[in-house]
Amino acid sequence: MSMIQSSRFLRNALAADAAACAATGLLLATAAGPLSSLFGFPAGFLRGAGLVLLPCAALLAWLRAREILPRLAVHAVIGVNILWVADSIAILVAGWFQPSGLGIAFVLAQAAAVALITELEVIGLKRSAASSSANAAASV
Repeated sequence: MSMIQSSRFLRNALAADAAACAATGLLLATAAGPLSSLFGFPAGFLRGAGLVLLPCAALLAWLRAREILPRLAVHAVIGVNILWVADSIAILVAGWFQPSGLGIAFVLAQAAAVALITELEVIGLKRSAASSSANAAASV
């Protein structure tokens, strides 16, 4: 398995991702009822999304704390984030729900935030890969 030494940049991006997942997860899981009427999404859907985000936040925090990471784990985080953004857009265009203007704004804002964090993770991965290559060359 290919391992990398995670750069500070990557660890900071993972920390931001963990914090965003935790905050959004707690908000959606605990305030699904009131948010349902504001956003126009079913409370169960919002609560479920929030409950999915909480273990993700814990995993991201755990990854952030490690200096050596499997490259595949970072790719998986990036892939899941890309899927989250795509699903967010699909929720709006597929017609499964009838969100309010505020609901649409919330979905677009969180998708944009996830896209930004994902880009930071990609940059962090590239910096980590360069760091790992330099460390491997130095040890020869």
